[in-house]
Amino acid sequence: MTTATTPRPGLAPRLSALSKVVELGPGRLDPKLMSEAESLLLRAGDRLKLSSEHTVVALAGGTGSGKSSLFNAISGLELSPTGVRRPTTARTHACVWGLDGAGALLDWLQIQWRHRFSRSSALDKGESQLHGLILLDLPDHDSIRALTDNEADRLIGLADLVVWVLDPQKYADASTHRRYVTELAGHEAVTVFALNQADKLSTEELAELVIDLNDLLRREGVEHPTVVPTSAVTGRGVESLKSVIAQAVARRRAAIQKLEADLAKLEQRMTTAMPVGEAIAIPATVDEARKMGLVDALCDAVGVPAVGEAMENIYVERSTKWVGWPLPRWIDRFRPDPLKTLRLEDIGEEIQTIATGTVSAQAAEVTNAVQALADGLSASMHPTWRAAVHHAARSQLAKVPSTLTKELTDLAPELDRVPGWWKLLKAWQYLLVAAFGLGVVWLLLGLLAPGVLPPSLGDPAALPWAALMTVSVLGLGALSGIASRNFVELGASRERERLERDMRRRVSAIAEKMVIEPVERELARHHAFYTALNRVSG
Repeated sequence: MTTATTPRPGLAPRLSALSKVVELGPGRLDPKLMSEAESLLLRAGDRLKLSSEHTVVALAGGTGSGKSSLFNAISGLELSPTGVRRPTTARTHACVWGLDGAGALLDWLQIQWRHRFSRSSALDKGESQLHGLILLDLPDHDSIRALTDNEADRLIGLADLVVWVLDPQKYADASTHRRYVTELAGHEAVTVFALNQADKLSTEELAELVIDLNDLLRREGVEHPTVVPTSAVTGRGVESLKSVIAQAVARRRAAIQKLEADLAKLEQRMTTAMPVGEAIAIPATVDEARKMGLVDALCDAVGVPAVGEAMENIYVERSTKWVGWPLPRWIDRFRPDPLKTLRLEDIGEEIQTIATGTVSAQAAEVTNAVQALADGLSASMHPTWRAAVHHAARSQLAKVPSTLTKELTDLAPELDRVPGWWKLLKAWQYLLVAAFGLGVVWLLLGLLAPGVLPPSLGDPAALPWAALMTVSVLGLGALSGIASRNFVELGASRERERLERDMRRRVSAIAEKMVIEPVERELARHHAFYTALNRVSG
């Protein structure tokens, strides 16, 4: 009966993390590593769904290593043909100890039906320790056929445990070590080396070769190699090899260990290409200080302070028609219109000239502001991610200047609007002017034609009071003019603050939508990628 393999705690989350890396890696991670990761995920998913009661052990080796003879010796049957003139294995043969539940696994391995053999018979008495073993005799990896058929390489990758069968003459063969052995670092738990044809060597020669092979394997990264001398002819070492295999079969963990080793090796290559280090500490959002810095720079780029200052000046100049002592205002009517001098007849037109009058300078300043943000955020990133952050920041850069201009144009204030207190103050000031005029007339008539005035007003004793009243009105008018000027300046400052605040709010919204949001999406992807990559290591 087929049962699902239960991975040890940690493997499933690591595979899940690798899946996340693959999801986030396109365009960031080396395509070759991406392809290997996808293959590993597919292989792991398939293997973990198949029988956990069976352990796939592959005998791999070169032509003439005695691999098929060793296969027959372990199985106790002549299952795999051996050659004399040119001993080669063309197709994979499989011998199964306990066929129940192994069918789907053999189908996944793509073993042909005519090359499947079972040891479920009386012959298996005494070999119960091998129950659950699927032993494969692979095609020779160095044969002419192997040049066009990758069956050996495919099954070496799929097998739970690989037994490399080496012969005394070619145990140090460069092609075997270069293509396979150097890739075995970290796979010691699922790799065995059988130094076959030991019958051709004396005891001393065999001991020397075993020592030499161990040293060679350690130099190539296999720290704790398992080397078993064997002879398919005499049977020497076959039981020892069967014992090593039986231990792996009994533990039912070879499949998990193989996946763990493959995953660890891939993770090491990924972290070498993209070291986790400080990358995982880079935040997934843009901090408030950088956001404010970007908004400040964009406000300078569109001239928000200049527009605010112009608004304040316009407010003050407009107020002279309504507040202040009337006589100076009447004189000012004969002066040129200050709005024409400032060329600010319409604030809407002034804001529009931000785009039409200084497009190149503005675009350059906007570009510098966005560039500074991207530089600050990606300074410690891997070059690939740094380029991605810059691309995200600049993704809508061409539209930012025109969008800013369009949005800020809508904020043009209504300059024809007259505050109510200006009208009241103007009425008050004209009332004082009238009172002052009456006082002057009173004094003139009292001095030059006292008979014209009523007796109570023409009395010489009342004239000093008339003079005092006239001077008081004059002083009150002057004081009200000074006070009104102060209130106008305060109002102008508030109008400027309001306009700049509204403009800054619009600029901030545009910066958030067109720059910050794309950048934060990339930062979130960066953080999730490195978090997943860090979890792959367990």
